[in-house]
Amino acid sequence: MATTPGQGPLTGVRVVELAGIGPGPFAAMLLADLGADVVRVDRPGGPGLAIDPAFDVTNRNKRSVVVDLKAADGPARVLDLAARADVLIEGYRPGVAERLGVGPADCHARNPALVYGRMTGWGQDGPLAQRAGHDIAYIALTGTLGMIGEPDRPPAVPANLLGDYAGGSLYLVVGVLAALHHARATGTGQVVDAAIVDGTSHLSAMIHGMLAAGGWQDRRGANLLDGGCPYYGTYATSDGRYMAVGPLEPQFYDEFVTLLDLPEHAGARKDWTRWGELREAVAARFASRTRDEWTALFDGSDACVAPVLSLAEAPGHPHLAARGTFTDHGGITQPAPAPRFSATPTAVRTGPARPGADTAGVARDWDVPDLLKGLE
Repeated sequence: MATTPGQGPLTGVRVVELAGIGPGPFAAMLLADLGADVVRVDRPGGPGLAIDPAFDVTNRNKRSVVVDLKAADGPARVLDLAARADVLIEGYRPGVAERLGVGPADCHARNPALVYGRMTGWGQDGPLAQRAGHDIAYIALTGTLGMIGEPDRPPAVPANLLGDYAGGSLYLVVGVLAALHHARATGTGQVVDAAIVDGTSHLSAMIHGMLAAGGWQDRRGANLLDGGCPYYGTYATSDGRYMAVGPLEPQFYDEFVTLLDLPEHAGARKDWTRWGELREAVAARFASRTRDEWTALFDGSDACVAPVLSLAEAPGHPHLAARGTFTDHGGITQPAPAPRFSATPTAVRTGPARPGADTAGVARDWDVPDLLKGLE
């Protein structure tokens, strides 16, 4: 039997995760990394990534049971878990959980203090609430996709990191933890409506302030932080790799042009009329050496320059290796839990939960013997 012994600041918190894909599982993984006992309710032959479940890192530190919510007794099994949980997370389209008999009203009737977290792209209401969608569509409507990329090319797609995980999962976790604090203080649970369109829009708060103040142009590649500035962006090296540069402050910029041996451009930092020639000069310099040669040259400096590493290269970087930013568990190199805690350290305790593998243990630990029906 696989177990997830308590380790981390959320030790003792019980979470039910109704299985899905994308931001919901990632949010539940974060709660599990922080020490919560997360029970993932998988459906028979249910959804997942198109990979072997043994490699689905978003299911680490969890336990899994299989429940058929369309069976006559399926909803009752989930409600039994919800009655003993602190948090429930689901990522269905609005109304689906209610139709299945495991919506907020059903759960709160059994457990008034339950925090019911809902993860969607469009939110629980609004004209698009019932529409299908994925990360790219959600961030497109928020204006954030349109601000990423070069000015003369289509917007760059930031994988699913900006919408699903930053605007979705992380906002769901913040909301769930805030609601949990409230529930423990008052005994009253509530519904957390975490919509990717809301969270992603919220991420652009500073940009909207700059836009209102006239300090940001509403187009790609024309601003300080979107690649429009020649000393905040990436440059190709002679071996076809890249360096990232970001010496925004004057003292860092001075060190940057000194190390590049471009003293004639020391005064170009705030002179927009010279940015074109500065960009060309910097690009020519970086194109003259390999990425590793430039990395060595900037090593130990405050010029705010770093090599652009691949996913496979990142775990081996000396700084990340020294901090243990990545870890190996079960033969899989993966990001270690974050952030870090001085009194309640976290860890990867178990590998990805296999669907249904933990039913007996959960039935015992949560005192839900009916989970074992059908397994006997």
